[in-house]
Amino acid sequence: MKALTANRLDDGEVVFWKDGAWLDRFIEAQIFHDEAAAEAAEAHAKGQVTLLVEPYLIDVEPVDGGVAPVSYRERLRALGPTNKPDHGKQAEGGAAVEILLHARGAARSTGRVNLIKRK
Repeated sequence: MKALTANRLDDGEVVFWKDGAWLDRFIEAQIFHDEAAAEAAEAHAKGQVTLLVEPYLIDVEPVDGGVAPVSYRERLRALGPTNKPDHGKQAEGGAAVEILLHARGAARSTGRVNLIKRK
């Protein structure tokens, strides 16, 4: 399973793709079960160079209560800065944040690895 992420160009905010739009919260992200559909969305996003910085696919997996990114890095991006728990998206609290806080795994997302290799 995959999700598509990027950073918004005008403010640097981490954003997630859903049905042709970019949203601020991971919990609202479109989860792709089909590799071809995920790659098609990524290709479309790469054409939005005036809106985004480096869109790429991330690996996600089911966890208790929902879906979370496999890699620790992507969970941090979804939550916001870790310097204070009352800062960033994690300050919103709720079930969506709890899912991300309790997910485990430290692997890199294959999409991020591919992005690094292309540079």
